[in-house]
Amino acid sequence: MLDEEIVCLDNAGRPRFSDLLFHRGAPCFFAFDLLRRNEKDCRSERLIDRKIELRRLLAKKLPPFPVRYADHVDGKGTALFERVCEMDLEGIGAKQKHAPYVSDRESSTWVKILNREYSQKQGREELFERDRHREPVPGWHSCDLACGDLEAVT
Repeated sequence: MLDEEIVCLDNAGRPRFSDLLFHRGAPCFFAFDLLRRNEKDCRSERLIDRKIELRRLLAKKLPPFPVRYADHVDGKGTALFERVCEMDLEGIGAKQKHAPYVSDRESSTWVKILNREYSQKQGREELFERDRHREPVPGWHSCDLACGDLEAVT
């Protein structure tokens, strides 16, 4: 069982939300966490260990296997976020590298940091306007709140 996101990519390799929404293009799955392997629950293990195992498992699959490993950047969250904005991407998901996977929304160990200038947010504004301090939705943050505090960015 993976924690992943499904996207359709354009010719430059960037996600195109409208292509996914209107079924234009082949879907691709970006896996960024391993929750269960066979009968083993991996959620209590550290994120970094789960990612190592995920990378190992996905390396065994031959193209055109539609699941890709979503690599991580250790530290430098603010610089990564700035680059994401320059590339007109939606944002970044950030997780604590030594944390277990927590499904309880109130004790979340991850944040989603959204690019407020993202060009594809039209029609999805309600997702982009949530603010953790106004509406308690764990996982949604601005870069000001989150970039500097996390050790690993996925």
